[in-house]
Amino acid sequence: MLALRLARGTRPLVLLRRLMVAAASAGVGFLLLSALGHAVGHPEEAAGSAARLLWCVVPLAAVVQLAVAVARTDPGARPQPGLSSAGFGPVGLAMLGAVSTAVSCTLGSVFALLVFLYLRGDLAVLPLGGARADALGGGEPMPFAAVVTLLFVVPVLAGTAAAITLRPRKPRPGGAPDPQQPVAAGEATGARARATISTGLPWGVALTAAGIALGAYAGGATPPSSHSLLPLPGRLDTIPPGVVGGWVLIATGLVLACPGITHLCGRLLSAGRPGSVRLLSGRVLQEEAPRLGRPLGVLCAVAAGAFAATQLYGTALDSTGDRPFGPLTGIAAALVMACATATVLTAALETKGARADITAALLRIGASAGLLRRAAALRATVMVAVLAPITWAVAELAALPLSH
Repeated sequence: MLALRLARGTRPLVLLRRLMVAAASAGVGFLLLSALGHAVGHPEEAAGSAARLLWCVVPLAAVVQLAVAVARTDPGARPQPGLSSAGFGPVGLAMLGAVSTAVSCTLGSVFALLVFLYLRGDLAVLPLGGARADALGGGEPMPFAAVVTLLFVVPVLAGTAAAITLRPRKPRPGGAPDPQQPVAAGEATGARARATISTGLPWGVALTAAGIALGAYAGGATPPSSHSLLPLPGRLDTIPPGVVGGWVLIATGLVLACPGITHLCGRLLSAGRPGSVRLLSGRVLQEEAPRLGRPLGVLCAVAAGAFAATQLYGTALDSTGDRPFGPLTGIAAALVMACATATVLTAALETKGARADITAALLRIGASAGLLRRAAALRATVMVAVLAPITWAVAELAALPLSH
Protein backbone atom coordinates (compact mmCIF):
# COMPACT_ATOMS: atom_id res chain seq x y z
CA MET A 1 0.00 0.00 0.00
CA LEU A 2 2.85 2.38 0.81
CA ALA A 3 4.43 1.63 -2.56
CA LEU A 4 1.17 2.57 -4.28
CA ARG A 5 0.88 5.81 -2.30
CA LEU A 6 4.46 6.76 -3.19
CA ALA A 7 3.75 6.00 -6.84
CA ARG A 8 0.83 8.45 -6.82
CA GLY A 9 3.09 11.26 -5.62
CA THR A 10 6.04 10.73 -7.95
CA ARG A 11 7.05 12.87 -10.90
CA PRO A 12 5.73 12.10 -14.40
CA LEU A 13 9.16 10.92 -15.58
CA VAL A 14 9.32 8.36 -12.78
CA LEU A 15 5.81 7.14 -13.61
CA LEU A 16 6.81 6.88 -17.27
CA ARG A 17 9.74 4.65 -16.37
CA ARG A 18 7.47 2.43 -14.27
CA LEU A 19 4.95 2.22 -17.10
CA MET A 20 7.83 1.24 -19.36
CA VAL A 21 8.65 -1.64 -17.01
CA ALA A 22 4.99 -2.65 -16.93
CA ALA A 23 4.81 -2.64 -20.73
CA ALA A 24 7.96 -4.74 -21.01
CA SER A 25 6.60 -7.16 -18.44
CA ALA A 26 3.39 -7.42 -20.44
CA GLY A 27 5.38 -8.34 -23.54
CA VAL A 28 7.24 -11.14 -21.77
CA GLY A 29 4.06 -12.35 -20.11
CA PHE A 30 2.36 -12.59 -23.48
CA LEU A 31 5.28 -14.59 -24.91
CA LEU A 32 5.20 -17.00 -21.97
CA LEU A 33 1.45 -17.47 -22.28
CA SER A 34 1.81 -17.97 -26.03
CA ALA A 35 4.27 -20.79 -25.40
CA LEU A 36 1.82 -22.34 -22.95
CA GLY A 37 -1.06 -21.93 -25.39
CA HIS A 38 0.95 -23.65 -28.12
CA ALA A 39 1.69 -26.54 -25.77
CA VAL A 40 -2.00 -26.90 -24.86
CA GLY A 41 -3.23 -26.66 -28.43
CA HIS A 42 -0.52 -28.85 -29.97
CA PRO A 43 0.36 -31.62 -27.51
CA GLU A 44 2.05 -33.60 -30.29
CA GLU A 45 4.71 -30.86 -30.65
CA ALA A 46 6.17 -31.05 -27.17
CA ALA A 47 9.71 -30.30 -28.33
CA GLY A 48 8.58 -27.20 -30.23
CA SER A 49 6.64 -25.93 -27.23
CA ALA A 50 9.65 -26.45 -24.97
CA ALA A 51 11.81 -24.51 -27.43
CA ARG A 52 9.29 -21.66 -27.48
CA LEU A 53 9.38 -21.47 -23.71
CA LEU A 54 13.17 -21.67 -23.64
CA TRP A 55 13.61 -18.79 -26.07
CA CYS A 56 11.51 -16.61 -23.77
CA VAL A 57 14.51 -16.54 -21.40
CA VAL A 58 16.21 -13.91 -23.58
CA PRO A 59 13.45 -11.25 -23.39
CA LEU A 60 12.88 -12.21 -19.76
CA ALA A 61 16.49 -11.38 -18.91
CA ALA A 62 16.22 -8.08 -20.80
CA VAL A 63 13.10 -7.08 -18.86
CA VAL A 64 14.66 -7.98 -15.51
CA GLN A 65 17.70 -5.86 -16.34
CA LEU A 66 15.46 -2.92 -17.26
CA ALA A 67 13.43 -3.32 -14.07
CA VAL A 68 16.58 -3.28 -11.96
CA ALA A 69 17.89 -0.18 -13.76
CA VAL A 70 14.59 1.63 -13.15
CA ALA A 71 14.54 0.55 -9.51
CA ARG A 72 18.00 2.03 -9.00
CA THR A 73 16.76 5.44 -10.20
CA ASP A 74 13.51 5.33 -8.24
CA PRO A 75 13.36 8.21 -5.72
CA GLY A 76 11.30 6.03 -3.38
CA ALA A 77 14.30 3.74 -2.86
CA ARG A 78 16.51 6.58 -1.64
CA PRO A 79 16.79 7.86 1.94
CA GLN A 80 14.12 10.46 2.71
CA PRO A 81 13.34 12.25 5.98
CA GLY A 82 9.72 11.12 6.04
CA LEU A 83 10.50 7.47 5.37
CA SER A 84 13.36 7.52 7.88
CA SER A 85 10.99 8.86 10.53
CA ALA A 86 8.59 6.02 9.73
CA GLY A 87 11.34 3.49 10.40
CA PHE A 88 12.43 2.74 6.85
CA GLY A 89 16.17 2.26 6.97
CA PRO A 90 18.41 1.01 4.15
CA VAL A 91 16.93 -2.49 4.28
CA GLY A 92 13.37 -1.16 4.35
CA LEU A 93 14.04 1.12 1.39
CA ALA A 94 15.47 -1.81 -0.57
CA MET A 95 12.36 -3.84 0.16
CA LEU A 96 10.17 -0.87 -0.81
CA GLY A 97 11.96 -0.56 -4.15
CA ALA A 98 11.59 -4.30 -4.73
CA VAL A 99 7.87 -4.17 -3.97
CA SER A 100 7.38 -1.21 -6.33
CA THR A 101 9.17 -3.13 -9.07
CA ALA A 102 7.07 -6.24 -8.45
CA VAL A 103 3.85 -4.20 -8.52
CA SER A 104 4.75 -2.63 -11.88
CA CYS A 105 5.56 -6.04 -13.34
CA THR A 106 2.36 -7.54 -11.93
CA LEU A 107 0.28 -4.86 -13.67
CA GLY A 108 2.01 -5.73 -16.92
CA SER A 109 1.37 -9.44 -16.40
CA VAL A 110 -2.32 -8.82 -15.80
CA PHE A 111 -2.56 -6.78 -18.98
CA ALA A 112 -0.77 -9.56 -20.89
CA LEU A 113 -3.31 -12.07 -19.57
CA LEU A 114 -6.21 -9.93 -20.77
CA VAL A 115 -4.70 -9.53 -24.24
CA PHE A 116 -3.95 -13.25 -24.43
CA LEU A 117 -7.48 -14.22 -23.44
CA TYR A 118 -8.90 -11.72 -25.92
CA LEU A 119 -6.85 -13.12 -28.80
CA ARG A 120 -7.84 -16.66 -27.84
CA GLY A 121 -11.50 -15.71 -27.91
CA ASP A 122 -12.06 -16.49 -24.21
CA LEU A 123 -13.66 -13.09 -23.58
CA ALA A 124 -16.74 -13.81 -25.72
CA VAL A 125 -15.17 -11.90 -28.62
CA LEU A 126 -13.04 -13.68 -31.22
CA PRO A 127 -10.74 -11.16 -32.98
CA LEU A 128 -9.39 -11.49 -36.49
CA GLY A 129 -12.02 -14.07 -37.31
CA GLY A 130 -10.20 -16.66 -35.19
CA ALA A 131 -7.15 -16.62 -37.46
CA ARG A 132 -4.68 -16.53 -34.57
CA ALA A 133 -6.70 -18.37 -31.94
CA ASP A 134 -5.45 -21.78 -33.02
CA ALA A 135 -1.80 -20.76 -32.58
CA LEU A 136 -2.60 -19.74 -28.99
CA GLY A 137 -4.47 -22.92 -28.15
CA GLY A 138 -7.91 -21.45 -28.69
CA GLY A 139 -10.76 -23.75 -27.71
CA GLU A 140 -8.61 -25.73 -25.27
CA PRO A 141 -8.84 -25.15 -21.50
CA MET A 142 -5.76 -23.48 -20.01
CA PRO A 143 -4.27 -24.99 -16.80
CA PHE A 144 -4.85 -22.41 -14.09
CA ALA A 145 -1.74 -23.28 -12.07
CA ALA A 146 0.51 -22.99 -15.12
CA VAL A 147 -0.97 -19.63 -16.10
CA VAL A 148 -0.48 -18.20 -12.60
CA THR A 149 3.06 -19.57 -12.40
CA LEU A 150 4.11 -18.04 -15.71
CA LEU A 151 2.49 -14.70 -14.92
CA PHE A 152 4.36 -14.42 -11.63
CA VAL A 153 7.76 -15.31 -13.11
CA VAL A 154 8.53 -11.74 -14.15
CA PRO A 155 7.36 -9.99 -10.93
CA VAL A 156 9.19 -12.48 -8.70
CA LEU A 157 12.46 -12.37 -10.64
CA ALA A 158 12.40 -8.60 -11.12
CA GLY A 159 11.50 -7.93 -7.48
CA THR A 160 14.19 -10.31 -6.22
CA ALA A 161 16.82 -8.79 -8.51
CA ALA A 162 15.84 -5.29 -7.40
CA ALA A 163 16.07 -6.27 -3.72
CA ILE A 164 19.53 -7.77 -4.25
CA THR A 165 20.74 -4.72 -6.15
CA LEU A 166 19.34 -2.16 -3.71
CA ARG A 167 20.39 -3.96 -0.54
CA PRO A 168 22.89 -2.04 1.64
CA ARG A 169 26.47 -3.16 1.20
CA LYS A 170 29.44 -2.92 3.48
CA PRO A 171 32.44 -0.94 2.19
CA ARG A 172 34.89 -3.05 0.25
CA PRO A 173 38.29 -3.79 1.76
CA GLY A 174 40.96 -1.42 0.52
CA GLY A 175 38.61 1.53 0.11
CA ALA A 176 37.43 0.74 -3.42
CA PRO A 177 33.74 1.69 -3.65
CA ASP A 178 31.06 -0.49 -5.15
CA PRO A 179 30.48 0.64 -8.76
CA GLN A 180 26.78 -0.14 -8.39
CA GLN A 181 26.33 2.51 -5.70
CA PRO A 182 26.09 6.25 -6.49
CA VAL A 183 29.35 8.03 -5.70
CA ALA A 184 30.76 11.49 -6.25
CA ALA A 185 32.45 12.08 -9.59
CA GLY A 186 35.95 12.47 -8.19
CA GLU A 187 35.90 9.76 -5.53
CA ALA A 188 38.39 6.91 -6.00
CA THR A 189 38.47 7.28 -9.78
CA GLY A 190 41.91 5.74 -10.07
CA ALA A 191 41.06 2.65 -8.02
CA ARG A 192 37.91 1.88 -9.99
CA ALA A 193 39.57 2.61 -13.32
CA ARG A 194 42.50 0.30 -12.61
CA ALA A 195 40.15 -2.46 -11.45
CA THR A 196 37.99 -2.08 -14.55
CA ILE A 197 40.84 -2.18 -17.04
CA SER A 198 42.87 -4.89 -15.29
CA THR A 199 39.99 -7.36 -14.98
CA GLY A 200 37.05 -6.63 -17.23
CA LEU A 201 38.67 -5.59 -20.50
CA PRO A 202 41.16 -8.50 -20.91
CA TRP A 203 38.59 -11.08 -19.86
CA GLY A 204 35.99 -9.55 -22.15
CA VAL A 205 38.29 -9.59 -25.15
CA ALA A 206 39.33 -13.17 -24.38
CA LEU A 207 35.74 -14.40 -24.02
CA THR A 208 34.65 -12.64 -27.20
CA ALA A 209 37.53 -14.17 -29.16
CA ALA A 210 36.80 -17.58 -27.64
CA GLY A 211 33.12 -17.28 -28.59
CA ILE A 212 33.97 -16.39 -32.19
CA ALA A 213 36.42 -19.29 -32.39
CA LEU A 214 33.93 -21.73 -30.87
CA GLY A 215 31.22 -20.63 -33.29
CA ALA A 216 33.59 -21.00 -36.24
CA TYR A 217 34.59 -24.48 -35.08
CA ALA A 218 31.05 -25.69 -34.38
CA GLY A 219 29.33 -24.03 -37.35
CA GLY A 220 29.10 -25.90 -40.60
CA ALA A 221 30.02 -24.70 -44.05
CA THR A 222 26.45 -25.04 -45.36
CA PRO A 223 24.12 -22.05 -45.00
CA PRO A 224 21.04 -22.97 -42.95
CA SER A 225 17.57 -23.05 -44.41
CA SER A 226 14.85 -20.80 -43.11
CA HIS A 227 13.26 -23.72 -41.28
CA SER A 228 16.46 -24.53 -39.38
CA LEU A 229 16.98 -21.05 -38.01
CA LEU A 230 15.66 -19.46 -34.87
CA PRO A 231 12.14 -18.09 -35.34
CA LEU A 232 11.33 -17.09 -31.80
CA PRO A 233 10.05 -19.37 -30.57
CA GLY A 234 11.58 -21.88 -32.96
CA ARG A 235 13.50 -25.11 -33.32
CA LEU A 236 16.47 -25.21 -30.99
CA ASP A 237 17.61 -28.72 -31.87
CA THR A 238 18.74 -27.71 -35.38
CA ILE A 239 21.35 -25.23 -34.14
CA PRO A 240 24.72 -26.75 -33.12
CA PRO A 241 25.22 -26.38 -29.35
CA GLY A 242 28.70 -25.00 -30.00
CA VAL A 243 27.26 -22.10 -31.99
CA VAL A 244 24.83 -21.24 -29.19
CA GLY A 245 27.67 -21.48 -26.67
CA GLY A 246 29.79 -19.23 -28.87
CA TRP A 247 27.08 -16.57 -28.97
CA VAL A 248 26.76 -16.74 -25.18
CA LEU A 249 30.52 -16.26 -24.79
CA ILE A 250 30.47 -13.34 -27.23
CA ALA A 251 27.64 -11.61 -25.35
CA THR A 252 29.39 -12.16 -22.00
CA GLY A 253 32.65 -10.85 -23.41
CA LEU A 254 31.04 -7.67 -24.72
CA VAL A 255 29.40 -6.99 -21.36
CA LEU A 256 32.72 -7.45 -19.56
CA ALA A 257 34.77 -5.46 -22.07
CA CYS A 258 32.55 -2.40 -22.51
CA PRO A 259 33.37 -0.77 -19.13
CA GLY A 260 37.06 -0.94 -20.00
CA ILE A 261 36.41 0.37 -23.51
CA THR A 262 34.39 3.24 -22.06
CA HIS A 263 37.20 4.10 -19.67
CA LEU A 264 39.81 4.00 -22.44
CA CYS A 265 37.65 6.33 -24.53
CA GLY A 266 37.62 8.74 -21.63
CA ARG A 267 41.38 8.55 -21.28
CA LEU A 268 41.87 9.22 -24.98
CA LEU A 269 39.50 12.19 -24.82
CA SER A 270 41.40 13.77 -21.96
CA ALA A 271 44.89 12.95 -23.29
CA GLY A 272 47.35 15.62 -24.34
CA ARG A 273 46.26 19.21 -23.80
CA PRO A 274 42.46 18.96 -23.87
CA GLY A 275 40.12 21.88 -23.85
CA SER A 276 37.35 22.24 -21.32
CA VAL A 277 34.86 20.18 -23.36
CA ARG A 278 37.26 17.31 -24.01
CA LEU A 279 38.53 17.30 -20.43
CA LEU A 280 35.07 17.26 -18.93
CA SER A 281 33.86 14.56 -21.33
CA GLY A 282 36.89 12.37 -20.73
CA ARG A 283 36.75 12.63 -16.94
CA VAL A 284 33.06 11.82 -16.85
CA LEU A 285 33.53 8.76 -19.09
CA GLN A 286 36.36 7.51 -16.89
CA GLU A 287 34.31 7.96 -13.74
CA GLU A 288 31.08 6.47 -15.05
CA ALA A 289 32.62 3.58 -16.99
CA PRO A 290 31.74 0.85 -14.42
CA ARG A 291 28.13 2.01 -14.14
CA LEU A 292 27.44 2.89 -17.77
CA GLY A 293 29.68 0.33 -19.49
CA ARG A 294 27.70 -2.78 -18.58
CA PRO A 295 24.37 -1.61 -20.05
CA LEU A 296 26.27 -0.47 -23.12
CA GLY A 297 27.79 -3.95 -23.35
CA VAL A 298 24.36 -5.54 -23.21
CA LEU A 299 23.11 -3.18 -25.93
CA CYS A 300 26.12 -4.02 -28.12
CA ALA A 301 25.52 -7.74 -27.59
CA VAL A 302 21.85 -7.38 -28.54
CA ALA A 303 22.69 -5.28 -31.60
CA ALA A 304 25.36 -7.77 -32.68
CA GLY A 305 22.94 -10.66 -32.25
CA ALA A 306 20.25 -8.84 -34.22
CA PHE A 307 22.66 -8.04 -37.03
CA ALA A 308 23.96 -11.63 -37.12
CA ALA A 309 20.41 -13.01 -37.16
CA THR A 310 19.50 -10.65 -39.99
CA GLN A 311 22.48 -11.87 -41.96
CA LEU A 312 21.52 -15.52 -41.41
CA TYR A 313 17.84 -15.01 -42.15
CA GLY A 314 18.72 -13.01 -45.24
CA THR A 315 20.86 -15.86 -46.52
CA ALA A 316 18.07 -18.36 -45.99
CA LEU A 317 15.46 -16.03 -47.50
CA ASP A 318 17.54 -15.54 -50.63
CA SER A 319 18.10 -19.28 -51.04
CA THR A 320 14.58 -20.56 -50.28
CA GLY A 321 12.23 -17.63 -50.74
CA ASP A 322 10.49 -18.49 -47.46
CA ARG A 323 9.49 -16.00 -44.79
CA PRO A 324 11.19 -17.19 -41.58
CA PHE A 325 10.02 -14.31 -39.40
CA GLY A 326 6.80 -14.72 -37.48
CA PRO A 327 4.79 -12.30 -35.32
CA LEU A 328 6.26 -13.62 -32.07
CA THR A 329 9.75 -13.22 -33.49
CA GLY A 330 9.12 -9.55 -34.14
CA ILE A 331 7.57 -9.01 -30.71
CA ALA A 332 10.47 -10.65 -28.91
CA ALA A 333 13.16 -8.94 -30.99
CA ALA A 334 11.58 -5.52 -30.55
CA LEU A 335 11.13 -6.14 -26.83
CA VAL A 336 14.76 -7.12 -26.29
CA MET A 337 16.11 -4.19 -28.31
CA ALA A 338 13.77 -1.71 -26.62
CA CYS A 339 14.68 -2.97 -23.14
CA ALA A 340 18.41 -2.82 -23.85
CA THR A 341 18.13 0.73 -25.23
CA ALA A 342 15.92 1.88 -22.36
CA THR A 343 18.36 0.40 -19.85
CA VAL A 344 21.21 2.44 -21.34
CA LEU A 345 19.13 5.62 -21.23
CA THR A 346 18.11 4.89 -17.63
CA ALA A 347 21.73 4.31 -16.64
CA ALA A 348 22.64 7.61 -18.29
CA LEU A 349 19.97 9.36 -16.22
CA GLU A 350 21.34 7.67 -13.12
CA THR A 351 24.85 8.93 -13.80
CA LYS A 352 23.47 12.40 -14.43
CA GLY A 353 21.72 12.32 -11.06
CA ALA A 354 24.88 11.11 -9.34
CA ARG A 355 26.76 14.09 -10.79
CA ALA A 356 24.13 16.64 -9.74
CA ASP A 357 26.35 18.20 -7.05
CA ILE A 358 29.34 18.37 -9.41
CA THR A 359 27.19 19.94 -12.12
CA ALA A 360 25.86 22.53 -9.68
CA ALA A 361 29.42 23.35 -8.60
CA LEU A 362 30.52 23.81 -12.22
CA LEU A 363 27.62 26.17 -12.87
CA ARG A 364 28.49 28.17 -9.76
CA ILE A 365 32.08 28.73 -10.89
CA GLY A 366 30.98 29.99 -14.30
CA ALA A 367 30.57 26.97 -16.58
CA SER A 368 27.76 27.51 -19.04
CA ALA A 369 24.91 25.10 -19.71
CA GLY A 370 26.00 25.02 -23.36
CA LEU A 371 29.40 23.70 -22.28
CA LEU A 372 27.77 20.84 -20.39
CA ARG A 373 25.56 20.03 -23.38
CA ARG A 374 28.53 20.00 -25.75
CA ALA A 375 30.41 17.70 -23.40
CA ALA A 376 27.45 15.31 -23.25
CA ALA A 377 27.13 15.35 -27.05
CA LEU A 378 30.85 14.65 -27.43
CA ARG A 379 30.63 11.68 -25.05
CA ALA A 380 27.71 10.19 -26.95
CA THR A 381 29.39 10.74 -30.32
CA VAL A 382 32.64 9.12 -29.23
CA MET A 383 30.91 6.08 -27.75
CA VAL A 384 28.82 5.54 -30.89
CA ALA A 385 31.89 5.99 -33.12
CA VAL A 386 33.85 3.41 -31.10
CA LEU A 387 31.20 0.82 -30.25
CA ALA A 388 29.36 0.72 -33.59
CA PRO A 389 32.34 -0.68 -35.58
CA ILE A 390 33.14 -3.14 -32.78
CA THR A 391 29.55 -4.39 -32.75
CA TRP A 392 29.48 -4.70 -36.55
CA ALA A 393 32.78 -6.59 -36.65
CA VAL A 394 31.73 -9.01 -33.89
CA ALA A 395 28.38 -9.64 -35.61
CA GLU A 396 30.06 -10.32 -38.95
CA LEU A 397 32.54 -12.74 -37.39
CA ALA A 398 29.80 -14.49 -35.40
CA ALA A 399 27.57 -14.96 -38.45
CA LEU A 400 30.36 -15.94 -40.82
CA PRO A 401 30.47 -19.69 -39.94
CA LEU A 402 26.72 -20.13 -40.60
CA SER A 403 26.40 -17.88 -43.63
CA HIS A 404 29.01 -19.51 -45.85
